[in-house]
Amino acid sequence: MKTNFTIRQAQQSDAVALKELFQNTVLVINRRDYSQAEVEDWASCGNNLSNIKERIETHYFVVAVNQQSQIVGFSSITPQGYLHSMFVHKDFQGEGIATMLLEEIERYAITAGITRITSEVSLTARPFFEKKGYVVEKEQKRKANQLSLTNFLMAKEVVFLEYYNKKVTD
Repeated sequence: MKTNFTIRQAQQSDAVALKELFQNTVLVINRRDYSQAEVEDWASCGNNLSNIKERIETHYFVVAVNQQSQIVGFSSITPQGYLHSMFVHKDFQGEGIATMLLEEIERYAITAGITRITSEVSLTARPFFEKKGYVVEKEQKRKANQLSLTNFLMAKEVVFLEYYNKKVTD
């Protein structure tokens, strides 16, 4: 995996960049699987900066940054194990950023004692999450702002595995 990106915790000063990344990603990348009206409605959910700032305070919220310190992806999880967000900048798709973010979220979950991660995953993101071991529990319609969009409730059990070196005695 490339190491051109690093993961750090989100800061309040990141809110505008996070808003723009979220909205641009939804409008461009998710347009593959949703109508123009649906992506516009979904993108409008990011208009309220105070919601983003609140999530930075209440979730484990991480960003991926490139060598120029540009935020190229982000993810957040609640203390209860709900993976709230996972978005990668439209110009940085396919570079391993989502995998890096998800590995960090899962590492955090394990160290925080979370044994099950759930998320509501878009049509676009479903194949990625399935490759990472997440299982569809149900297909559903969820209201974005005004419109209801198809997504999937997915889950993965995460456990901390300890390996013990046992001495074999004769």
